[in-house]
Amino acid sequence: MMKASMRDYGLSYGARVIAGKRMFAPGYFGQTLGAVDVNNIPRIIREGILKAHQRAVVSAGLKSDRKTSWGSLGESLWSTTLAKIKVCQDVIPAVYKVNPLDVSLEEIVKLTKGISRAVSSSDPRVKLNEVIAETFLARELFLSSEGANIDRAYALTQGLCLVVAQDDRGASQTHYDYLGHQRGFEILTDGISEEFIQSKSFMDFSLDLALESVLLSAAKPCPTLDKEVIVVTDPHYNTLLVHEIIGHPSELDRGLKMETAYAGRTWFLRNLKENMLGRQVASPLVSAYSDPLLPGYGHYKYDHEGTPAKKVMHIDKGMFVGFMNSRQTAAILGVEPNAHYKATDASLVPLIRMSSTVFAKGDRNPQAIIKEIERGYYLVGQRVPSISESRENFRITARKVFEIRNGELGEMFRDGGIMANSKDYLMSVDAVGNDFRLYPIFNCGKGQPMQVKRLGNGGPTLRSRARLVGGSR
Repeated sequence: MMKASMRDYGLSYGARVIAGKRMFAPGYFGQTLGAVDVNNIPRIIREGILKAHQRAVVSAGLKSDRKTSWGSLGESLWSTTLAKIKVCQDVIPAVYKVNPLDVSLEEIVKLTKGISRAVSSSDPRVKLNEVIAETFLARELFLSSEGANIDRAYALTQGLCLVVAQDDRGASQTHYDYLGHQRGFEILTDGISEEFIQSKSFMDFSLDLALESVLLSAAKPCPTLDKEVIVVTDPHYNTLLVHEIIGHPSELDRGLKMETAYAGRTWFLRNLKENMLGRQVASPLVSAYSDPLLPGYGHYKYDHEGTPAKKVMHIDKGMFVGFMNSRQTAAILGVEPNAHYKATDASLVPLIRMSSTVFAKGDRNPQAIIKEIERGYYLVGQRVPSISESRENFRITARKVFEIRNGELGEMFRDGGIMANSKDYLMSVDAVGNDFRLYPIFNCGKGQPMQVKRLGNGGPTLRSRARLVGGSR
């Protein structure tokens, strides 16, 4: 059994300079600093800016030469231009009831050990558990030669629980889940009760996960069906669905093939002439958007270019209408910047990232959506995604799957999920619930080197058609 606790501090900075003669290009420099650097920060940052400028000048010169020497391929090289934004000066304070800096390691250890013991003793079929908690206070300073001066502080607290359960026949289930918010330590002890974000205390949250894992270890494996069936997916499942088939494909650096590592390209844009902009990609009942002003992990007022946050629609009543962008990619498409250029650390190059990307709320009662089904399946909770390179096909498993017969929930299955073509699935949506929920995602990876970002995803209950796929045991 591994036990660990620590208190840590970090400091870093990054600089971007755009320079050149015949063409412009960006140069970046970033650095993680230590305690010995604190008294030399002005000098270190000046040196970093000079290095970023040198890189920009060299890159611009090479780009200009290649644009001429590469013939038709040179047409893919653009002079770096930033779309205009409102330049802001602002101070954003952290929001919390319990300041993370006032929480001792002893308090965190006491909480996690107590939860781990409670989970372990809740049922003899619980064979292993891991409980992790963290709370911290962060501060970001953004300044630009345009005059931006943004000082943002935020608190963040997270709890994660993993449970391995095994029934008497030897069938095992491993499940993990997490709660989190841009708030203080109080969310772990008291839970969260907001309009879109709701969670029990970390103790009750973990005990619920343990019970669910035990029940699933005794359940039958989900069947695999050859034909499409009616499926209803709950808000927690749709959190991962919207992340994978709408969120990542709506990042414009993906569409422009500027950054495709790990998260792939996009089925929304093959090139500037062949794309889904202004075309139907979903049922008229489906809308989806990204909004940094929603609460939770994806919340911020400005991105890392100083662009004021705004809601951006991706799908509006079935029509694909827009991407998350940066100032550079917005200039390429001739649209307004929408504040989605973010880095997970000041020393890293920002990428276009999700804020809170969600399916929009509908008007149907989720129970009524199920009541109308003679035969189908209800998928609850998210588990594991498997996505094609451009996100045009998906297979995503659920924590549990219920059979629906004559409008009622029947047998529960484990190790099940659905697979479908992304567009076909969205086009087949015929009911959208009014039960909108927002959940944290703590481990969204993108880029090389990898940047693991916290963000928000969510939505309401959806009903569509897909193939049911199950486990082998």
